[in-house]
Amino acid sequence: MGRCPCFGSRRKNKGVKLKDQHEKLEKNHLSVDGGSERSSGLRSEASREEETESANKARIFTFRELATATKNFRDETFIGQGGFGTVYKGKLDYMTQGVAVKRLDTTGVQGEKEFLVEVLMLSLLRHPNLVNLIGYCAEGDQRLLVYEYMPLGSLEYHLHDLSPDQEPLDWSTRMMIAAGAARGLNYLHNEAKPAVIYRDLKSSNILLDEGFHPKLSDFGLAKFGPTGDQSFVNTRVMGTHGYCAPEYATSGKLTMRSDIYSFGVVLLELITGRRAYDDAGGPEKHLVDWARPMFRDRRNFPRLVDPRLRGQYPGSSLKMAIELASMCLREEPRHRPEAGDIVLALDYLSSKQYAPKASNTVNTEGMESGDSPNETSRILVKDSQREQAVAEAKLWGESWRDKKRQLPK
Repeated sequence: MGRCPCFGSRRKNKGVKLKDQHEKLEKNHLSVDGGSERSSGLRSEASREEETESANKARIFTFRELATATKNFRDETFIGQGGFGTVYKGKLDYMTQGVAVKRLDTTGVQGEKEFLVEVLMLSLLRHPNLVNLIGYCAEGDQRLLVYEYMPLGSLEYHLHDLSPDQEPLDWSTRMMIAAGAARGLNYLHNEAKPAVIYRDLKSSNILLDEGFHPKLSDFGLAKFGPTGDQSFVNTRVMGTHGYCAPEYATSGKLTMRSDIYSFGVVLLELITGRRAYDDAGGPEKHLVDWARPMFRDRRNFPRLVDPRLRGQYPGSSLKMAIELASMCLREEPRHRPEAGDIVLALDYLSSKQYAPKASNTVNTEGMESGDSPNETSRILVKDSQREQAVAEAKLWGESWRDKKRQLPK
């Protein structure tokens, strides 16, 4: 699946001073923890900040080190092909765990720019649901990025590239992955200072650690959010077919809600098991175009479900997940939910302990009657914080359902 065809010329971007750019950005006092600024008069706090800054700094590698780590980039260490480079699995002497080494194609301006942006972004951002940048190499014409290795690969692989003898992701795991990805997006939008617009949210950029713990990756297209009185960032249209928000694709006006649309596409992929864009799909190449007509009638919801689930999913959760996806995919950006609201809803859905029934059929009564999810609350973990999150999620869902009824069709 290719990116939108909006690339720069294929000439060398000579004279990029990575170190100078990095130091300049660090001097702007950008916060990476999302918290409010506190007094710097306390020595203990200043010491903690220095330790955090030191830990977050990316290591600079030589090309020889990374060539050795990947066995000179042999085919046996090949992991996959990214938008602007090839990824290999490597082993560094001082680390017990493996690493992923991305060797970028720098024959054009865009590859060089992505390299610089990714180093700067991931040096500033730290969150359990973002991939960790270990270091980079900018020796001569070589541009390489070193990340923590994600042993379970990408979400795209588990949804679209499994062999027939491999087990597909079950419903609970899909909702858990969606919730984790939403937490990463919420961090970028609402906790990182300044806020960050991801701009390239898609299933291939959601990597999976042990236990299917999701982490957002590939920040080469990321942009800092609008500042002051601005409500959007005006930029060239970049992204991947099937994931770009329509208003961004037509105008180049990038907002947080552009990411929300892309998240809705990913959530729809998790529900349906279909690709966001499929050249072989005939007139229904775009997943959203295929699914949108079925959003209007809950009786059609079971038709949206990945057939590989074989009916093993809770009807009430399916209803809520589809409604959430349809909200994210609204054509009017201001009618889409914020990332924080999505986190509340998906934390609720992922907390529901679904036990498959003996039969391969699903109870769709809840979908048709419009019942609230109260009947499933008895299987939630009896924890006060969890109950509070569930209550907030329910209130959010009810509020959005009311707004949906009031909005013109």
